Amino acid sequence: MNKQKRLEIFERLSKAIPVAETELNYHSNFELLIAVILSAQATDKGVNLATDKLFAVANTPEAILALGESGLKTYIKTIGLFNTKAANIIRTCQSLIERHQSVVPNTRSELEALPGVGRKTANVILNTAFGHPTIAVDTHIFRVANRTHLAKGKNVIEVEKKLVKNIPKPYLIPAHHLLILHGRYTCTARKPRCGACCIYDLCEYSDKTE
Repeated sequence: MNKQKRLEIFERLSKAIPVAETELNYHSNFELLIAVILSAQATDKGVNLATDKLFAVANTPEAILALGESGLKTYIKTIGLFNTKAANIIRTCQSLIERHQSVVPNTRSELEALPGVGRKTANVILNTAFGHPTIAVDTHIFRVANRTHLAKGKNVIEVEKKLVKNIPKPYLIPAHHLLILHGRYTCTARKPRCGACCIYDLCEYSDKTE
């Protein structure tokens, strides 16, 4: 795929998705961090149902720590892997208080040092909270990048590096959410809505549907 085609793809996506932002509910960087940790192998809708209640009573590291692991579980028990996530969130709150004055750090190394925060979560925080040109390759982005041939790769790291290298600079920051939302609502896994796709003629997917 050439440079001009990639540029036109993102121009069209940005027009089709004028509000390219996360669908997780949050009002602070800390709330975003907790929501993203909870979102692993869970839907944004499911996370929002839990965090809307959780954040109403505890939305700081100190407040969640005061809930304790068992108290936290009562709010997130509807989310997959909630036991592991509760343990990681409690440890992350402790680390934020002890090492970062309760402030979410804005470097990859510091974020990935937090329990429950891997490369993908760190990329989401860096992009969404701090405006860094990072791409968190989830299942949607991995699928869209490979199908369209924007960035073909066998694993998420390979796709991430190719996207960061090849995405036109004006779209490096919004690209993360543009690709996620396009994959979530148009370029879906089982039945891609190719007939309703704004980049139908630019996409290099060989098995397009009508």
